[in-house]
Amino acid sequence: MVATDPLWLPSLSYDETELRKMDSALVMADGTALGSRPGIRPGDPGLAVSLAGTTVNVTAGAAVLYRSGQGVYRAQLAATSPGTLTAANATFARIDLVYLRVWDTAIDSSGLRKADTVLLTGTPSGSPAIPTPGATEIYIPLATINVPNTGGGGTGAATVSSAIRQVTVAPGGVLPVLSTAAPSTAGPGTILYYTDTGAYWYFQADGTTKALLVDSPGGTTLGKTIEALKTGATQTVTSSTTLVNATQLVLPLAANATYALSGLVIYDGAFGSGDIKVDWSLPASATMLWTANGMGTAANGLYTANTVPAGTTIALGTYGAGPPYTSLSIEGTIVTAGTAGNAQFRFAQNSSNAVPTSVYAKSRLSARRIA
Repeated sequence: MVATDPLWLPSLSYDETELRKMDSALVMADGTALGSRPGIRPGDPGLAVSLAGTTVNVTAGAAVLYRSGQGVYRAQLAATSPGTLTAANATFARIDLVYLRVWDTAIDSSGLRKADTVLLTGTPSGSPAIPTPGATEIYIPLATINVPNTGGGGTGAATVSSAIRQVTVAPGGVLPVLSTAAPSTAGPGTILYYTDTGAYWYFQADGTTKALLVDSPGGTTLGKTIEALKTGATQTVTSSTTLVNATQLVLPLAANATYALSGLVIYDGAFGSGDIKVDWSLPASATMLWTANGMGTAANGLYTANTVPAGTTIALGTYGAGPPYTSLSIEGTIVTAGTAGNAQFRFAQNSSNAVPTSVYAKSRLSARRIA
């Protein structure tokens, strides 16, 4: 067993590496033993890069840097300038990199122990790439500078991008990050906020990520209820048994999901004739068992309740023009396959009649995802 020195005990002395490694406990882990995620605090405007002509400026700020086996380097800087842009190439554009560096002679043999910003000029190319600092350098990138060729304006048209800038948080903090730049590993329960999509995701115990909230983009809709309410004008079918879509009575469903369906449809039509028939159109390969409960056809006064699969119409009676109106209630289960899409309620006359069969406002549907 190799003993170490815990922090803040009397009569102990510490070297710099011990202190940096213990500082790792203050910063979000990177998925490796003693590893830390380097970066700037979320919301901290410090260490911002800008151009004044060809002069590169960096505002004051603080950051956390990390090197494997060496722990965490905490650095703060006053406002500084790492240099000026070199002249643009006549033919090709280039990308320059501005970064914060810590010089540690024990690691880089530089003979220096300091922190400062660096401007690293890129290589002009038809497909310019971000330059890479030396292998022994301890650094975090702050910004890139896109320098077009002289025909495109050269250094006078150079632009700064902070997309490469990385943030870090304390353990347990919510990490704001682009979805395209999210860490691939983190501890279970670590929460990511994707700044480009507005989604919250978290790491599970097996190392995979999952959307945190039902309404978060990309999140599961399990337990969520989708509702449709007919608020528009009365919709009629006259002298026709051809099914039509009931306006507004449509439910958008996710792929590979199971929904508990319910609803109330308010309608009327000629007494004892015409009647109404109803069914659904569903997303590709979706299946369904459902019932429409209500009065029987031909004004027989009988209550009807039949459970049928999708594609089978159910006929119910009409009992004269309202008010009062006739109504039917809906219950069922819909199972979608690999295609998302709409569950559309449809209706028509069961037998053609010159008296309209009508569906009224305040008819409603709902589908709650149960699997």
